[in-house]
Amino acid sequence: MSLSDHSTLSFEKSAPLLNQLSALGTQKVKYHEDSDWDFHLDAAQKAIDLSLILPHYRARNQPVDHRMTMFVGNDASPIKLKVCRNFPRSKFHLEVTADTSDVTIWLPSDFKGTIHCTGRRSFSAGFINKVLQNVRLNEREGGEYNVEDAVVISTEGRVAFRMWDVQTCSPENVHKESFKRLFSCSRKAPETTIDWDFLLKD
Repeated sequence: MSLSDHSTLSFEKSAPLLNQLSALGTQKVKYHEDSDWDFHLDAAQKAIDLSLILPHYRARNQPVDHRMTMFVGNDASPIKLKVCRNFPRSKFHLEVTADTSDVTIWLPSDFKGTIHCTGRRSFSAGFINKVLQNVRLNEREGGEYNVEDAVVISTEGRVAFRMWDVQTCSPENVHKESFKRLFSCSRKAPETTIDWDFLLKD
């Protein structure tokens, strides 16, 4: 299913229970055969601080190439999301709608796929060290890429990308990852890779 297809999905088919989940704490994402979304939370004005636990097994009747589909949104409060997985088979498609809110999102260190993002972006040391090299930023999905991970974030606020470490099953160790950035040749963030020498050329 393409990015445009996901963007136009009707929320009316979402399981009613999913719309009444808590906006705080930990939630397990489960396959819902008859729903457009495997996880759907519209928190209105509530702040969101969630850890979304992806399944470590394929559910009964779940297609082999199915990506766990998740939608999280609110109108005017900060959003914090941790996407947690310890099994590579659980690919996912996550959409976050935040209006003008700031968004902080932890993505698995084995993330591979596309990220579409509005707003002002920033990247943590861990994200740059382990995730960024496998990200296609603001590229359209299609063809072979439909089986990879995908994140779509729509907000006029700030978006901070951080890493959720699949080996330790915890958020990145800030001091450890920052130390790696200082004393190794890790990949630079997109904002720092601009070739400013073109200004000197005729």
